[in-house]
Amino acid sequence: MQSYSTLFVQAVPPASVFSAIQKAAKTQSQAGTAAAPSISNAITNVRIENAGSAAQANVPLTFGQVFAQGGLGSTETVAGQLEDGTVVPLQVDVKARHADGSLRHVVISAILPKLASGQTQTLHLVRKNQDVVDKHTQNPVKLPATFSARVNVNLGGQIYSASPEAFIKGGQFTSWLAGPIANEWQVSAPLRTAAGVAHPHLTARFAIRAYSGSATPRVDVTVENAWAYEPGPQNFTYDAEVLVNGKAVYSQPALTHYHHARWRKIFWAGAPAVNIKHNIAYLLATKAVPNYDTGITISPTALSAIKTRWSSGKTEPMQPGIVNPAMPMAGGRPDIGPLPQWAAMYLLSMDGYVKNIMLGTGDLAGSWPIHYRDKNTGHPVSLNDYPYMTLLGNPGDTVNPATKKSESFPACGGTCSTAPYNYNPDGNHQPSLAYLPYLVTGDYYYLEELLFWANWNMVQANPYYRDFTKGLLKWNEVRGQAWSLRTLGQAAYITPDRHPMKQYFVERINQNLNWYNTTYTTGNPNQLGAYDGTGKWAYQGAIYSTSAGPRTGLAPWQDDFFTWSIGHLVELGFTNAQPLLAWKAKFPVGRMTAPGFCWIDGASYTLTVRASETSPLSSSFAEAYQATMVNKDGTAMINSTGAAYLAQACGSQAQADWRTQYDKDNRVTRKPWQAGEMTGAADSVAGYPSNMQPALAVAATSGIPNAQAAWAVFINRSVKPNYAEQPQWAIVPRNP
Repeated sequence: MQSYSTLFVQAVPPASVFSAIQKAAKTQSQAGTAAAPSISNAITNVRIENAGSAAQANVPLTFGQVFAQGGLGSTETVAGQLEDGTVVPLQVDVKARHADGSLRHVVISAILPKLASGQTQTLHLVRKNQDVVDKHTQNPVKLPATFSARVNVNLGGQIYSASPEAFIKGGQFTSWLAGPIANEWQVSAPLRTAAGVAHPHLTARFAIRAYSGSATPRVDVTVENAWAYEPGPQNFTYDAEVLVNGKAVYSQPALTHYHHARWRKIFWAGAPAVNIKHNIAYLLATKAVPNYDTGITISPTALSAIKTRWSSGKTEPMQPGIVNPAMPMAGGRPDIGPLPQWAAMYLLSMDGYVKNIMLGTGDLAGSWPIHYRDKNTGHPVSLNDYPYMTLLGNPGDTVNPATKKSESFPACGGTCSTAPYNYNPDGNHQPSLAYLPYLVTGDYYYLEELLFWANWNMVQANPYYRDFTKGLLKWNEVRGQAWSLRTLGQAAYITPDRHPMKQYFVERINQNLNWYNTTYTTGNPNQLGAYDGTGKWAYQGAIYSTSAGPRTGLAPWQDDFFTWSIGHLVELGFTNAQPLLAWKAKFPVGRMTAPGFCWIDGASYTLTVRASETSPLSSSFAEAYQATMVNKDGTAMINSTGAAYLAQACGSQAQADWRTQYDKDNRVTRKPWQAGEMTGAADSVAGYPSNMQPALAVAATSGIPNAQAAWAVFINRSVKPNYAEQPQWAIVPRNP
């Protein structure tokens, strides 16, 4: 038996709870103090909302909770207390700690005594000294003797089946939760025929969670087609059936299971009807999630629209849900951003239905063909083990000189077409699908989804481009590097400390940051702070043709994605991202404040940064601005009145009138420009100013010169989007 849990906090009687609270009292960190509820010594709270129509008793709860660095010391944990003083015993399974030993991420389980109809109770997480005990001697919850579960797959008339009970009884499981309140057993079981022949590709994975006093465990079933090096990978079409305690709870005929994909379903008789709402102020203060603007109220229209979209969407196994299956498709979309629309909506509303959409989308992340699991380790394939593996490289590039063997993945057969949804994953438009679901639930499935996606972004590349085991992302377009760094950093940050791949992801994010620092921060720190192509490989996808000639410009919006991602890594605690951010933040700040650069055009689609492909980079923002704001033939931009654009005062009504006239000259129909209106679709939630906002927010938090002034100019612009419907870009600076 293996265990990823590290600590069980023994429940203590009420009198000793308050004694422990007094002994453990100390000054809270700034983040914890700012967001803590009013109850004495409470770090944060969660609200448990009765989502059903009837009263409930002995309600089992499990949720993930992240803590700010330093908020709970290495010898501290939390106890549970309701508003009326009732102590609720907690089981705290510690998953990850900050570098200083303080708690980072835990999974908390509890039994709420009662929840009246229509009631929402607040469970405070109160600081206390930890009582470290051997959780396996504290009468951990046992699997009911009568429990059984089974997955049946009818493939061409041959039945393959898998069950978890024998594995659990035989100790062939991984312990995810362990204690007297909740136990969860993780089991990997091959699908076998009645004669014991295992299917070479299809396997079942179970997460069986039992609660104290409950005879009905939570049954979490995943069916995979994900082995990395099994010969002959292909799609399989079969009839699927799941039984719990002998009764069929799910069936799906003619299910086409795509190669390197998986599907998940949860079954729980008598499941509690609750919505667990995290304290959004504290959650943001931990810096584990982007600092979304809590002044935004998600509109009822938007909530209704996304609920309708989900309920009418494709949400069964192997379907895409509300994620665009053509991931490389360009343009603003709800799934593109630091977090996708639904995740940002959930953070700002804590709406239970939107939470279910977020979790359901995380479940359907398994539909994509990005899951490459090593049969030898049971985990995503590692670059340490296969430094020459790739999805994009030439066959000759995959031969490991040490072993003389190719590390190419086996070729997929003719049935590998992913019709009807044409799934096409990529890094350039990749949503964050699993990080927040894992953060708030603690479900292992979402953790693995995060690891699969973070790993796929590295292993797909030619081994020479990614520098073999280092997993460098520099080969991709700038936007692809941005989103891949985000996912990789989140995996390194939140993966449990005892997970076999924790250090793997930590090393990869640090290897990438070291490369950027060596190449740019210290190697070639251009004056603009732009990821411009001066470093090896950065030209690939980084440079755009503009009026000054081929490959002389860059896309500021892609650069802004990258700047935000580096700022996000700083907030997650990766200290070697700090010097990179200090350099990168100059770029969005300069476009809003630099002399000779009009901030109205700060979020333009392209920016010319050199006279020719081999010319030195512009030495000032003014020089780049002058080179950009010209006609395609290099002549001055003049409207039908004879006025030159560059002669207009920045942000003035005259400048706006010039643009209105220029539009008419070119037969562009739109409303008149307003003074102080930025170019690039300023009123759009997916416009280029919106894309710029997260970069300016992390810049303003970084402390670099003029960053606060840049934010002040930006936030006071005259035309802004209404983020009440799509808040995925609505990130603001953190308080100093």
